[in-house]
Amino acid sequence: MQIREGPARRPAPSAAGALRSPMSAMMLAMFATMASFYVAGRLWQDAQNRVYLIKELDRRTGQGQAAISVDDTLKVVACRQQGKRLASLEMELAAAKHEGFVGKYSPETNGTYSRKKPLIVIGIMSSFGRKTYRDAVRKSWLPTGSMLKKLEEEKGIVVRFIVGRSANRGDTFDREIDDENRSTKDFLILDDHIESDEELPKKTKSFFANAAEKFDAAFYAKVNDDIYINVDTLSAMLETHWDKPRVYIGCMKSGEVFSDSTHKWYEPDWWKFGDGKSYFRHASGEMFVISRAVAQFISINRSVLRTYAHDDVSVGSWMIGLAVKHVNEAKLCCSSWPSGAMCSGL
Repeated sequence: MQIREGPARRPAPSAAGALRSPMSAMMLAMFATMASFYVAGRLWQDAQNRVYLIKELDRRTGQGQAAISVDDTLKVVACRQQGKRLASLEMELAAAKHEGFVGKYSPETNGTYSRKKPLIVIGIMSSFGRKTYRDAVRKSWLPTGSMLKKLEEEKGIVVRFIVGRSANRGDTFDREIDDENRSTKDFLILDDHIESDEELPKKTKSFFANAAEKFDAAFYAKVNDDIYINVDTLSAMLETHWDKPRVYIGCMKSGEVFSDSTHKWYEPDWWKFGDGKSYFRHASGEMFVISRAVAQFISINRSVLRTYAHDDVSVGSWMIGLAVKHVNEAKLCCSSWPSGAMCSGL
């Protein structure tokens, strides 16, 4: 019997062959194109979001084009660092003088002051309504007019009345001080301080800070406007201390810290002085002297130096953490009138 053979079977197409078909290639290309558009769209959207957020931040913070750049910020920081470095170098220079690496200081040459740098800047603390006291100072020990200029040029002693500004800037109080200053030219007006009896510690801080920036003196002194000063005796005393890089000179004292709010010398922060309630050693507020390095320290750190109820205690507190030489000078005990005193009450 003859067997018939059926039709030959074709082999099934392989997977590789299917991928090579024109339809599969077209689908793959479309998918890749859509993915590219999607990624590009997301990148563009992210970029637009960043632009919007930056503009919105500028609008809300009010900076806009006036915003300080990173470069400007770095320049400000660098300037502050240079200022601190300069103060440090001056302190090192003073120490070098003390060790004999620089020639001794001589305030006088043939009877005249030989340096352009002032020996001392004396700040007389005054205020509104105390013109009578200022006139008494001018009639007793502070020269006026050309003689005031001569005192500065020949003896290196700069003297200024220290007054702040009125809370109502430009009012009668301010105008009276401005008019008096135009006539006498012996004021240092603190535009950054509001005049107030309760703010004397801050006023003293502002004086030292501003004086250190305005005058390149060896010493700076704070004195009340009811004190008489013998400037020649003061100058002679300072000659013995000029080579001390950091010095704090005054009639040193201590005493009780008063916690009774009705007391004249009440200290609101009395609890910070310990259970014994006794002040640390500090110079009497009638008159005291600091060297330039100390005044520069106050100027640089004025924003972080805290004040207490009284200016003498406040200044004394700043000295505690510094390597400062405390000099107890009996001749600056103005109220007790010691022998050879360089100051006394008017």
